[in-house]
Amino acid sequence: MINVIIIDDDPFVTTSLKTILESTKEIRVLKVGHSADDAITLYQTFRPDVLLTDIRMGQQTGLTAAKEILRQFPDAVILLLTTFKDQVYIREAIAVGVKGYLIKQNLDAIIPSVKAAHKGQVVFGTEIVSTFTQMLKPIPQAKVQDPLSDRELQIIKEVAAGKNNKEIAETLFLSDGTVRNYISQLLEKLSLRDRTQLAIYYYQHLHEP
Repeated sequence: MINVIIIDDDPFVTTSLKTILESTKEIRVLKVGHSADDAITLYQTFRPDVLLTDIRMGQQTGLTAAKEILRQFPDAVILLLTTFKDQVYIREAIAVGVKGYLIKQNLDAIIPSVKAAHKGQVVFGTEIVSTFTQMLKPIPQAKVQDPLSDRELQIIKEVAAGKNNKEIAETLFLSDGTVRNYISQLLEKLSLRDRTQLAIYYYQHLHEP
């Protein structure tokens, strides 16, 4: 029997996933939760074989919970569920050490993915695999004459967190135009093409796991 905990901020999703997983006698859902804090607390309490968690949940994310759980329990088996085919999240998920990253709508893959992860396999849905070729091309460390300023580092960190210009402006108390200018300068300074490359650059060269 594979014991599973499900975390998603939408109760309908947790109920649906529970029904799907328990349609096989090989899987038992111990508990469901609805936040990153729930994920951490429930994992600490029940030590499931597999933790299945959404990646975007309010202020915190499934990655936030995964990092903390894996810090405490390095052998934890965690599968991330999302509706977002986001290369930055995929890269960070791999770096964190989760066992899989699945698109939530691909319901047919849920049961086999849980079983495969329980056996120690790393599982990524076909939608995710299709992005790997581009994602895994390393972005070289740019040779810049001037190091990144504190403000530039703040901007690139917020871009890597998936925030748009307006959200970055509100977080850093800047105007939208100022944020846009900083991003343009960063792309030129680091010889990068777009925001995605800027975010991947952050995780490859600046992020401390």
